[in-house]
Amino acid sequence: MKKKVIAVVGPTASGKTALAIKLAHLRNGEIISADSRLVYKGFDIASAKPTIEEREGIPHHLIDIVEPEVNYTAGDYARDGKKATEEILSRGKTPIIAGGTGLYFRVLLEHYDLPQVETNYELRAKLEQKEKEELKQELKTLDLKAFENLTPDTSKRRIIRIIELVTTLKKPLYEIEGQKEPEYDVEWIMPELKSREWLYERINKRVDIMFEHGIVEETKQLLEKHGRIPNFTETIGYKEILAYLDGVWSIEEAKDKLKQHTRNYAKRQLTWFRRNPNLIINI
Repeated sequence: MKKKVIAVVGPTASGKTALAIKLAHLRNGEIISADSRLVYKGFDIASAKPTIEEREGIPHHLIDIVEPEVNYTAGDYARDGKKATEEILSRGKTPIIAGGTGLYFRVLLEHYDLPQVETNYELRAKLEQKEKEELKQELKTLDLKAFENLTPDTSKRRIIRIIELVTTLKKPLYEIEGQKEPEYDVEWIMPELKSREWLYERINKRVDIMFEHGIVEETKQLLEKHGRIPNFTETIGYKEILAYLDGVWSIEEAKDKLKQHTRNYAKRQLTWFRRNPNLIINI
């Protein structure tokens, strides 16, 4: 029989963290983050990283594990997520994977098998010099279907990785991506959303709290420490504040843009997770 794990999924600000902690108390569990920004040290306010107090004594894994300069890939997450899952199971506890990064769930819990291709550092360095739109056009030439599957929040880093795969293997992405038998028996749970308006109001309130807690100061500190590295400048929250610091927007415009971009992201997350036929809505 496959080992049992719980996946708590859903859009940003939907209550995933609180639900995961509640389930951890009820089911003798530990939480594994499935968020592509919580892995980075210092990305606290913009990522809504749960504080030590908010974690209520429940062990959390894969939070604050690398510096922002590190190109932490889905392959890295598949490796680290499996290791954490097996360690939790070995202690007789329940792994609860919670977050909003759909690709992380795919590589750890679903049938998606990542292609094993060595990093081409010379190619990546060359591609890094190009703007995101230029990279998209290059991908369009190489692999039209992969280009058409890009979403507005597909990162520059992800586009570079796709170009690297397609260029190295000389195949379109759909032929490269493989499938495997899922390793775990997964209970898929999403917090109940009373309405889209209710979710958007929660997002707006969360952004207001980010400003109260010092997201502008956090952005300044990260900018001074790390410079304009891609993981920083492409993160929702920081990119809007950077535009304010650059004089592109006023502080109120930056706040409104952050709310808008987060709502758009939440909508895309909902579309992703609702495709799962095994999803249970927690009421």
